[in-house]
Amino acid sequence: MILSDEPFNHKGLILLVDDEELVLDVGNQMLEKIGYSVFKAKNGKEAIAIFREHKAQVNLVILDLRMPEMDGECAYELLKEIKPDVKVLISSGCSLRDQASQNLKYGCSGFIQKPFNLKALSQKVEELIAQ
Repeated sequence: MILSDEPFNHKGLILLVDDEELVLDVGNQMLEKIGYSVFKAKNGKEAIAIFREHKAQVNLVILDLRMPEMDGECAYELLKEIKPDVKVLISSGCSLRDQASQNLKYGCSGFIQKPFNLKALSQKVEELIAQ
């Protein structure tokens, strides 16, 4: 994986949730490259457990929609119950017109299409955390 040499100086903690190990590994590397600390979860159940314990420190949740055990929609609803003002960035291979657009209507903070690159991820995360 080639990462940009562009300097980044972001700060914060992100919960990255995806059932694909490659997406978790690459996403983690990208987020750390741009300055964020990362918790990784491979499904919604794991994400909820991590979020319950660290909700005060988590600045943003990057959430895949289609996962086994507990999908992103169910996880999103539980995240909102735990912390109503949680910022959630939907990360999906689906187009925005599909399932993700429904989630945006219900209060998700944003959407990023997979596969994403370092620059797009950095811009979207920075924009949402600054809100």
